[in-house]
Amino acid sequence: MIRDDAEALRTAAELAEEFRPGASGRDARRELPRAELDRLTATGLLAVTVPAEHGGADVSAATLAEIFRLLASADASLAQIPQSHFAYVNVLRQQGSPEQRAFFFAEVLAGRRFGNAQSEAGTKHLQDIRTRLIAAGDGSYRLTGVKNYSTGALFADWIPVLARAEDDLLHVAYVPADAPGLTVTDDWDGMGQRTTASGTVELADVVVPAAHVVPHHLTFTGPQLHGALAQLLHAAIDAGIAAGALAEAADFVRTRSRPWFESGYGTAAEDPLLIQRFGELDLRRRAADALLATAARAVDTARAGLDDDSAAEASIAVAAAKAYAGSAALELADALFEVSGTRAALDGLNLHRHWRDARTHTLHDPARWKIQHLGRYVLNGARPPRHGLL
Repeated sequence: MIRDDAEALRTAAELAEEFRPGASGRDARRELPRAELDRLTATGLLAVTVPAEHGGADVSAATLAEIFRLLASADASLAQIPQSHFAYVNVLRQQGSPEQRAFFFAEVLAGRRFGNAQSEAGTKHLQDIRTRLIAAGDGSYRLTGVKNYSTGALFADWIPVLARAEDDLLHVAYVPADAPGLTVTDDWDGMGQRTTASGTVELADVVVPAAHVVPHHLTFTGPQLHGALAQLLHAAIDAGIAAGALAEAADFVRTRSRPWFESGYGTAAEDPLLIQRFGELDLRRRAADALLATAARAVDTARAGLDDDSAAEASIAVAAAKAYAGSAALELADALFEVSGTRAALDGLNLHRHWRDARTHTLHDPARWKIQHLGRYVLNGARPPRHGLL
């Protein structure tokens, strides 16, 4: 059991160093990180956002973001797997009944993992959710649909399913992974984030007791931080990818790169042009980290006094951090080859995993819309919408 923020950060830093050496091999072989995820779970790190009144550490958003940044700097796929876990712990915090919170928080404290079954392919748009939650005569529900990009579902004990009830309102049904009629298929074939197992979840008339259904639509009827917290963790993953790529580039140049013959120096690390470039890249990395920290503080501030203004400030700060971290991750992962030289392109070294991870993860939702909301807010004072992706 992790008791406070400081212990959570120490644990995350130790795990990052433990997971880093095997990350490239796991990616190259598409070896799912089951042992590593079990190790992470065993430390208690997945329970750190359980409220204090339920026995959890109830860490700050700033601490949670740094946990994800640290883990992603070592293994971006592994870091992404629990992102939905924390998002759906937060759903329970916001809309779970006292009985639901007591039950599910006890599950999390006991080491149970949440996955996700949220997105659907082939629909009109992201929020065109066609999975249906139909009330049965005995007080339970029946759940039917197909979900894609279900990161974490393959490793989960509980799979939160986003579905629309008969009134078309959004609910989250928490379904045990061994429920009859539920099938999880590891068919993720992405070029990056290869070991997230972000595959398909099929639900065929799955029985769900009413006690496991949460009215998620109520989250968006007033000021909320659901989207800001979820997006903050995505931003942290991108910032972690940027940091990991820069660290690997520096190590490669120090230990493997040859100096360009015109430089006149005996090692590549002494080349003033490379030194200049590393300085520029580190500025990008530091700026991404700073925006992430600023966004996390805005979320914590809004939690302490949630209203329309504080929620908007948090969402805008997170939007800025996410847009910047995504571009920084892509730039640094690409620059790794620029500064390292031809040898870095050898497939066996697998240095391209950083770019593949960044390119894949940053497709989660478009940065251009975050920039739009930033512009509307600063120019016209328009608060961002409450749709869960800001």
